Amino acid sequence: MTPSLLACDWGSTNLRAWTFDRDGREVERRDFDLGVNRLAPGEAGDRFLNEVRPALKAEHLPALLCGSIGSNIGWKTVPYVDCPASLPSVAAGLLSPVGNVWIAPGLRCESLSPAGEVLRGEETQALGWLSADPARQQGRHLLCQPGTHSKWLVIEDGQITRFLSAFTGELFAVLSAHSILRSDGKVHDEAVFEDGLHAAADGDGLLNRIYSARSRVAGRGADQGSTGAYLSGLLIGSEVAATPRLLGLEGLPVTLLGAPALCARYAIALARRGLDAEIFNGDEAVKVGLLALARMGGLM
Repeated sequence: MTPSLLACDWGSTNLRAWTFDRDGREVERRDFDLGVNRLAPGEAGDRFLNEVRPALKAEHLPALLCGSIGSNIGWKTVPYVDCPASLPSVAAGLLSPVGNVWIAPGLRCESLSPAGEVLRGEETQALGWLSADPARQQGRHLLCQPGTHSKWLVIEDGQITRFLSAFTGELFAVLSAHSILRSDGKVHDEAVFEDGLHAAADGDGLLNRIYSARSRVAGRGADQGSTGAYLSGLLIGSEVAATPRLLGLEGLPVTLLGAPALCARYAIALARRGLDAEIFNGDEAVKVGLLALARMGGLM
């Protein structure tokens, strides 16, 4: 197979890169510890041209990048596309920082506050999920992408119309490492995770409910090492309970798109609330999305 495209999902913590042939078949994959949060201003472009491209023997291939690399802490700021957004409108927003390198835009929409909502990278994953099956272009879908900053996208007739973010993953990381709730115990204790889901109730009063992660240890003698599992259940349970309601879509089945292990925990939380969920692999979806954007943008 002869590579025709270099495609990268370049986020805040890491960089995943693939080469594809003209038929969209994967030729090679490489992962790099080059998250934009770890790079100095102006460093991303040099690292890409001098490390990433040579590592995949892709110095002369057209390249398409998505994710935080297009933010104000990345290589070049690419303007957001306003919702409703579709594959053609996102492809029309591709911007080139140099030569035959292109960066995908993120999305922006109105939200719960005047600040609105933004995302980068998740749009390519969502467009990949949409492109993989023409039937998904019809009707309304609620798509949840768990992660550091989880995203809940409303998709209507093939367009991303609006979305909400949740600080769940980052809050879990900060509390687990830098608060009285820190724990080096098992994060995936299912019974304790279920206790956390129960404590989340309907997702209200989260700041008050978080304290139960402390009181169960100090007042009830629970193992400090189980705090991570409890906190995970509490935060995910709160997110799952509150977000569909905030979007006015309570009861709608949820499509989970991301890392399978994390999506599985969200599926447990959704099932507890009587909601159906289907899990799709985020890695596969982002590859399909990058290829769809590359074709729509005339890169291959």
